[in-house]
Amino acid sequence: MSANNGWVYETVEEMGARFGIRVTEKLLDEQTPYQHLEVWRTEHWGNLMLLDGVIMLSSLENFVYHEMMSHPALQTHAAPRNVVIIGGGDCGTLTEVLRHREVESVVQIDIDQAVTRAAERFFPELIARNDDPRVDLRFEDGVAWMRNAPAESADVIIVDSTDPIGPGTGLFGPDFLADCHRVLRADGIMVGQSESPFYHMPLMVDYHRAMKDAGFAERRSLLFPQPVYPGGSITGTLARKSGRLDEIRPLADEIETRYYSAALHRGLLDTPGFMREALDAV
Repeated sequence: MSANNGWVYETVEEMGARFGIRVTEKLLDEQTPYQHLEVWRTEHWGNLMLLDGVIMLSSLENFVYHEMMSHPALQTHAAPRNVVIIGGGDCGTLTEVLRHREVESVVQIDIDQAVTRAAERFFPELIARNDDPRVDLRFEDGVAWMRNAPAESADVIIVDSTDPIGPGTGLFGPDFLADCHRVLRADGIMVGQSESPFYHMPLMVDYHRAMKDAGFAERRSLLFPQPVYPGGSITGTLARKSGRLDEIRPLADEIETRYYSAALHRGLLDTPGFMREALDAV
């Protein structure tokens, strides 16, 4: 990442690409014990968060990512009572999960408390439900937490991770995914942030292979737009411990979404051909 003449740029050298956003003021610049955390005020996108120079979210469009990292998994599970979120320190995914009345408990484990503190200051809409009595916020290593979690203790696991660099590296590994499979109940579902097929197809293939090797019965990568990420899109990969992923419950009337719908969800299960070519070979 670089800042130059009022712009913040994220560069992806291996793809020969650069994405930029015009900024007006740096609001936070902190080297945490784990990563470099920045928040900028922008001209059009509201506030903008970066970790280690990689754009994480903006005020304008984060709802797309947070809805897609929560509702597809919850609407596929018949009765998602106990939810675990690994990562997700900005708490936007947590907020979406808590819209579901059937959810009885949510444990969120993020290694870097500074990210949550920054969200409290600069993205208050994302932490509005953090005092919900169903929430258990923990600031520790998510890989270690999952390794020690009881078997068959969760209905849904959401891995809301950064890119596979720094603290997020272990969340893409086969040992972690095997632990997720063990911790899920028999009908459990997990979803993990799985990068862009345009920029990171080899990583997606490895992710699917690790899920298959862990024992997951079916996997689908849902492709959706993410305007502030280089490439403009990202995927969340759903995996079910047993059974299929095409049974989708209608969204409860009281849950208002700005991007997700059951109809959109069904359409996204029809994986684009260029992705199938790579992923079906796993």
